[in-house]
Formats: sequence, structure tokens, C-alpha cells
Amino acid sequence: EYETKDTDILAAFRVTPQPGVPPEEAGAAVAAESSTGTWTTVWTDGLTSLDRYKGRCYHIEPVAGEENQYIAYIAYPLDLFEEGSVTNMFTSIVGNVFGFKALRALRLEDLRIPPAYAKTFQGPPHGIQA
Repeated sequence: EYETKDTDILAAFRVTPQPGVPPEEAGAAVAAESSTGTWTTVWTDGLTSLDRYKGRCYHIEPVAGEENQYIAYIAYPLDLFEEGSVTNMFTSIVGNVFGFKALRALRLEDLRIPPAYAKTFQGPPHGIQA
């Protein structure tokens, strides 16, 4: 059981697994695929501990009134993302995961960006200070 940290980026995905795929497996697959998972062997895997960077599905619950739909809550460590880069963050979290074969449907429902990461964004060139 993973305890979220104040510095984690937290995402809530609506997940519809393919028939025969347990919801816990679908949630774990989304967490892996959107953080450190890959479909191929990468030679650099032996150079670092992936445990430090992997997303974790820390809770999953059924969607009320919807058959075979779940909300998967996933925590991502800040070390996974480049500071000040919204593009990097969204590419990692939602870039490749929507074509995942274990899922019939997937939608990002909510995202919490911690203040520690939000402060790294420079914002617009004029008028607003973070």
C-alpha cells in the first residue's frame, strides 16, 4: 500500500478494462505505462533504480452506476519530470497510455500538481507571478 507524498503529482483516470482484465491490473498497467513502463528492453534499465521513478496505482474504486468502469488513482514522483515543463509532464502522463491494449477505454478525470512543481513553471512573460 503506497502512501502519497505532498510532492507527488496525483492523477485520477477513468478506466474500462478489457474483458478478463482485473481492475487492479488495469490500474497498475496505466501507472507503469505512463511512467517507466515500455514494451521493449532498454539497455539503460540497469543503470538506475526504476523504483524511484515509477508511477503507483495507490487506490482503485468502481464508478457508481457504471458497469466495468473504475477510477484509478495514480501517484507520480516529481523526480520523473523535468522542472518547469508542462509538455514533459503531460507527455509522460497521457502521451502513450491511451492506446494500451489492456484497456477498452481510458480518460484522465483529474490531476493535482503539487506547489513544489507548480513553482518551477515560469508562467506567461507578462502580468502573472507564481
